[in-house]
Amino acid sequence: MTAKRSLKFGAIVHGVGGSMTTWRHPDVQADASVSFDFYKRQTLKAEEGKFDLVFIADGLYITEKSIPHFLNRFEPISILSALAAITSNIGLVGTLSTSYSDPFTVARQFGSLDLISDGRAGWNVVTSPLEGSAKNYSKSNHPTHPERYRIATEYLQVTKGLWDSWEDDAFVRDKESGVFFDSSKLHTLNHEGEFFSVQGPLNIARSRQGQPVIFQAGSSEDGKTLAAQEADAVFTGHDTIEEAQAFYKDVKTRAASYGRKPEDIVILPGINPIVGRTEEEAERKYEEIANLVTIEKALDYLGRFFEHHDFSQYPLDEPFPELHGIGSNSFRSGTDKIKQNAKEQGLTLREVALRAATPKSKFIGTPEQVADKVQEWFEAEAADGFIIASELPSGLSDFVELVVPILQERGLYRTEYEHDTLRGNLGVQIPANRYTVARQQAEPQPN
Repeated sequence: MTAKRSLKFGAIVHGVGGSMTTWRHPDVQADASVSFDFYKRQTLKAEEGKFDLVFIADGLYITEKSIPHFLNRFEPISILSALAAITSNIGLVGTLSTSYSDPFTVARQFGSLDLISDGRAGWNVVTSPLEGSAKNYSKSNHPTHPERYRIATEYLQVTKGLWDSWEDDAFVRDKESGVFFDSSKLHTLNHEGEFFSVQGPLNIARSRQGQPVIFQAGSSEDGKTLAAQEADAVFTGHDTIEEAQAFYKDVKTRAASYGRKPEDIVILPGINPIVGRTEEEAERKYEEIANLVTIEKALDYLGRFFEHHDFSQYPLDEPFPELHGIGSNSFRSGTDKIKQNAKEQGLTLREVALRAATPKSKFIGTPEQVADKVQEWFEAEAADGFIIASELPSGLSDFVELVVPILQERGLYRTEYEHDTLRGNLGVQIPANRYTVARQQAEPQPN
């Protein structure tokens, strides 16, 4: 008998917001991106709402036209380690690039976070879309899109191998005999591949959840394949329920082709719910944010997706320009969608820029209306849950205090945490240590 599905929620905590101008809103704390107190309040509010996780995004390259939050923000592992000390159940997920880091170091970092939090760590695996990142890491060229995903695939194989260096019962710590560890349960990886040569073993053991939860956020063909092969959860984004359903089915089908079960991978679209006690209040909240955006800032925001391309050179009220090759090595799935929508809908540059900078949430309205939309997507298998991204600090509180109780009353969402590990709450399997499995399979079976 299949267990009843239950909604999963995560919350992005991103300081002054993910737009160019939200920081100017009177309710926004202007230094929120580097305020531990702000991150603490948001995380504890999410834990009050029984959320599965908080999510810290990251990037490795900025210009003077970058989103204000990107200019001055916490590095994910650092802030998540601090948040681990003041939380008990909520998962702690951070972004870290496979294109500009080394597997041994990253395995240590997330392995440490997993032990510090007692089994609540998650890694959002990204390949770093911005070409300028190479300039900050002594690299002459940014890897191509397909190469970045080949690197990421091997990187995950190495990292997961390192996390299995110690079997779960390897540390004996017997003071009487003087045996600190069982040497037969320590394993050297000795990986030799296309991109990495890593001996191991790793100098930190597995946590209660076995390994940190792997998140993946790319929606290109390469991204979906990597997710199907390696990810426990996928952070994605869609404009319509039909797009979300197609993505959901595609990734789960791909996962099955790699010998995995559909429930082994959790699909979590990002949404920006705007909740008002009336429809008019919700609309007013949206307009307050949208009215802060100038067309100049909208063009800067749009340019970020296209390798910081300068859109001010084009006429605003003529059709969106042809951009052959621009953006193909950055946010590929996102830029392809922008260009496709512009062409199919006959949009001008002004319309495309303002839509990108001030998208109107499909999840807007009264608490009941937002709960209805969440339920619709969930029951239509467009999502297993959602990552809540709120531009205003009050957005997360509104969702927790006004929408969550409705979903709980409908029996769609937990009233208490089922577990105290991230894997336990997400309902994804603990990966068995490969060496333990091999030993058990080699042992003679009883008749």
